[in-house]
Amino acid sequence: MSGGFDYGRLIVRGADRPGIVASVSGALTEHGANILALDQSSSDPEGGRFFQRTVFQLPGLASRIDELDAALEARLGEELGLDFRLVEVRRRKRVGIFVSRADHCLLDLLWRQRRGEIDMTVPMVVANHPDLGDDVRQFGIPFFHVPVARDDRAETEKEQLNLLKGNVDLLVLARYMQILSGDFLDELGVPVINIHHSFLPAFMGANPYQRAKERGVKLVGATAHYVTEQLDEGPIIEQDVIRVSHRESARELRRKGADVERQVLSRAVSWHCDDRVVQDGNTTVVF
Repeated sequence: MSGGFDYGRLIVRGADRPGIVASVSGALTEHGANILALDQSSSDPEGGRFFQRTVFQLPGLASRIDELDAALEARLGEELGLDFRLVEVRRRKRVGIFVSRADHCLLDLLWRQRRGEIDMTVPMVVANHPDLGDDVRQFGIPFFHVPVARDDRAETEKEQLNLLKGNVDLLVLARYMQILSGDFLDELGVPVINIHHSFLPAFMGANPYQRAKERGVKLVGATAHYVTEQLDEGPIIEQDVIRVSHRESARELRRKGADVERQVLSRAVSWHCDDRVVQDGNTTVVF
């Protein structure tokens, strides 16, 4: 299905009520669409929130999408008060990546993209250190080194925005060790996904694995979430953990943590690119 010209996705979100599934199916069928997959969820059938992801095929979708969008707006938006997104599968999401010095998450994403495991394009990688430039260029992807000026972060973010705006549909922080301002997020205007270890907030800052080792942790994990102005408090997309014991050194904990981080981030990015993640306030539904 990846890249198919006639395939579309319809994501619906709103207050639950009778008739939503029939309205969605009816609107698509009336325009000649064949529904291939339909997933739905309700937080509560009485006064809850409704979420639905529908995959369909419609011959000539590219030339008919505006017509279909208008019909869905009348049926779903105006009549039922629902929010919806209509997506052409052929339009792969353009994913920009921010990175610092750690390479495990970055290279995993680029490798999976090259193998076709994540349905995305990567127009650029932007880093605040030059260390990974040669690795990125081996994938044929432009690499931009934008140092972070401690005394003028606004100028740094302005340079980053000049690179990103209009060129990306998603920004991924692949172990980018800098905080993005609320103004940057507002100006960028696309979702941002971050990945971090599971020790927050107990072990913040430098050397968290050493401090975790000293406290005798038994689980090492990672969290991928959407970025908001509130640091590390955005809606969670994916998490995972593995068990560890007293036998592992801090270095071994760090290595295992890196494995979990790259797996969790790649799943989160893949699901976002496949429109499987529906954000609702500070929570998510993942189909």
